[in-house]
Amino acid sequence: MFEFIEVLRNHSFMQNAVIIGLLASVACGVMGTYVVVRRIVFISGGIAHAVLGGMGIAYYYGYNPMHGAVVSALIAALVIGFVSLRYHQYEDTLIGALWALGMAVGILFIYKTPGYNVDLMSYLFGNILMVEGEDVRLLAYLDALIILSVLLFYKRFLAVCFDEEYSRLQGIGVVSTYLLLLCLIALTVVILIQVVGIILVIALLTLPAATARYYARSLIQMMILASLFGAVFTTSGLMLSYQPDLPAGATIILIAGLAYLLATVSKGLVSRFHGYRKRY
Repeated sequence: MFEFIEVLRNHSFMQNAVIIGLLASVACGVMGTYVVVRRIVFISGGIAHAVLGGMGIAYYYGYNPMHGAVVSALIAALVIGFVSLRYHQYEDTLIGALWALGMAVGILFIYKTPGYNVDLMSYLFGNILMVEGEDVRLLAYLDALIILSVLLFYKRFLAVCFDEEYSRLQGIGVVSTYLLLLCLIALTVVILIQVVGIILVIALLTLPAATARYYARSLIQMMILASLFGAVFTTSGLMLSYQPDLPAGATIILIAGLAYLLATVSKGLVSRFHGYRKRY
């Protein structure tokens, strides 16, 4: 722990990693709440894995892979949202196809990139310790955009998540609101890719929010708790993984998963205890 604090004080790479972790915590806490409540984990997974295609294309043509990630994430969100709304009966199959197609395109472009750099594959598993200042600024802008959008459209998102029919009766544009929500989730995915990678992004998007759901009494409380949980998971994951040289992303997810299981078991035990007391 003391070694981690010393490195944090003296090295910019660790400072960037902690900042990215905190930015990711806010994004996943806010948007992860919508993912859990709206039950669109599979859709979010489709967006996350389709992102690799844009990253591979951007890298092939000499651009920052994160710029390609932003573009491909938004395109994937709109396509998957349209598929989900228009072709609900084929939703799982079509999203699975887009999921696989995005991954395949990304791998092909990465493979054909002149002077192929294997470090790009770390996007599959996270590269939080390799984040540079430019990436931190980009993700800070995305974080600000997500928070601002949620503040502006909070009531619309709330209505669409809990009662689509009522939303239509109230004159709310359900389709446009839903697509906007998916676009914000897509931007969150881009942020989280830097922390835990494409493979584990859905875990960090959902586990803090799923854990917070046990303790929150409102959507706002759930968002705040999920953000706090995310901050604890990312910071402690960085701390525990540094000295033994473990993958930071996998360590973060392991801590988040254990916290969720502990919350689930404790909640079940408390419910049983209260049921037992009422019976006797």
